[in-house]
Amino acid sequence: MFQRLHAMLTKEFLQLRRDPWSLFLLVVPLIIQVLVFGYAATFTVNHVATAVLDLDRSQASRGLVSHFVANGRFDVVDFAQDDNQVTRDIDAGRVVVAIVIHAGFARDLSSGRTAPLEVAVDGTNSNTALIALGYVSQIVAGFQAEEMANAWPVGSPGIAVALRERPWFNEGLNDRWFFIPGVIGTLTLIQVVSLTAFAVVREREVGTLEQIMVSPIRPIEFILGKTVPFFLIGLGDVFLVTIFGVLWFDIPFVGNPLVMLFGASLFLLAALGFGLMLSTFSRTQQQAFALNFFLLNPIFILSGFAYPIAAMPLILRWFTLFNPLRYFLIVIRAVFLKGVGLDVLWPPLSAMTLLGIGMLTLSMLRFRKSMD
Repeated sequence: MFQRLHAMLTKEFLQLRRDPWSLFLLVVPLIIQVLVFGYAATFTVNHVATAVLDLDRSQASRGLVSHFVANGRFDVVDFAQDDNQVTRDIDAGRVVVAIVIHAGFARDLSSGRTAPLEVAVDGTNSNTALIALGYVSQIVAGFQAEEMANAWPVGSPGIAVALRERPWFNEGLNDRWFFIPGVIGTLTLIQVVSLTAFAVVREREVGTLEQIMVSPIRPIEFILGKTVPFFLIGLGDVFLVTIFGVLWFDIPFVGNPLVMLFGASLFLLAALGFGLMLSTFSRTQQQAFALNFFLLNPIFILSGFAYPIAAMPLILRWFTLFNPLRYFLIVIRAVFLKGVGLDVLWPPLSAMTLLGIGMLTLSMLRFRKSMD
């Protein structure tokens, strides 16, 4: 068995080495996608085009506007003269946020009454609108705190409540620390599943699969010969993207590399089983490509990479339980940023083990049936 398996593995690696284009596709697109995700995938919104309508024209209103200008999140592109101009700015897409300070703002503020502030947001991009509203709330809260500090002299009676924020594991709330570990799992899944599915289908399409099946090699040896190289390639992908993320994007890695290796191995077993299953449903590479595109997108969406699973409908949350990428993202982010070990990560690791065994078993059974 081992002699035939060794011959099969040698064949796969020789075939890969003789194809420089395949080697190029294994490395360069991976690095490009990491760069794209690292720089483009972010929840941070900067330079939000803003219009200001100051009907109060007081020192307090100008102080509030200066807070928005100094923050750096907002670019005041228009100081409107009336409501109609604000409406035109939003309708034309020149601004995303409009801040309207009504007359009497400073009087109400100094007398201790509620000083209303109107904020209009272009909701056509709901994500940007929600984030911008969050920034507005922070700036207004900071302005209000300064005004209260100026209104209450030092030593005066009263109760002061100070809110301190302390983010754990990512003190600067850097989006890249969240996205880059997720990119490792996502890109590895895409590449391993695609390689496995296309490699088996290619053998069937060119007619060499039947030749291999009539040789002394057994189906299990053929499957191992096809999947082991891609397992090693997947581990290489994880290592490459991890090193690139740590060195290029300064992502901290505070965990145990062996825990990372163990989690990646379990995840790759599930990915290989999934890719092998795709190959049993495909007769041509075009069919494999269509299935690959059709199934990998939902897996990405239901993984929790960018969209929180807790916000999904109940039936979709049930589907995520069968998604190995969901569990690997938990493991990889926890190892990267928290440094936790097996005593904490055993639930997602156990889930990936069950999914890997289940997918490989079903895939091998289907593969044997398709060969028969």
